[in-house]
Amino acid sequence: MTATITTIAELGYHQASFARIARSAGLSSTRLISYHFEDKDELIRQVIATIQGRLSAFVTERVSARRTAGAALETYIRSLAEYAGEHRAEMRAAAEISLNFRPEATALSALSQVERLLVWGQESGEFGAFNVRVTAMAVRRALEGLPFLLEADPEADPAGYADELAGLFARAVRA
Repeated sequence: MTATITTIAELGYHQASFARIARSAGLSSTRLISYHFEDKDELIRQVIATIQGRLSAFVTERVSARRTAGAALETYIRSLAEYAGEHRAEMRAAAEISLNFRPEATALSALSQVERLLVWGQESGEFGAFNVRVTAMAVRRALEGLPFLLEADPEADPAGYADELAGLFARAVRA
């Protein structure tokens, strides 16, 4: 998984062949990869599951400790930005995959997580009236842009980005 993530992050999705991944992993042939994975699609599905699992565990641990929807939304934004800053290659690979690999909808679970936070805030009276789906999409898309910003500007500050987004969305959902 690490060699695949690194190869995709460095070379891009379309250039990440079994041969290049094997080279990155220090393998003398692609046979070990093809033994475990039928084809590139199967390998990419496993990479998606790995990245989503790591990211979800990181975010869920932090968000689940919050007792209000506003705190949970802010923590969600800050946690994703923190993870993106600390795992740049992984997030760049995830962005490459999301732009180029489309056999199934892989972003819906993350979207529904944000939607649940927003519905919680509306039901508790902490958030005002707004379209939950549109707002959840805006949150997700703003966060998905961070890996591209970090690649274009390696000195960009993920925490500062999170500060701006957290403030922006706090104002947007306010009751």
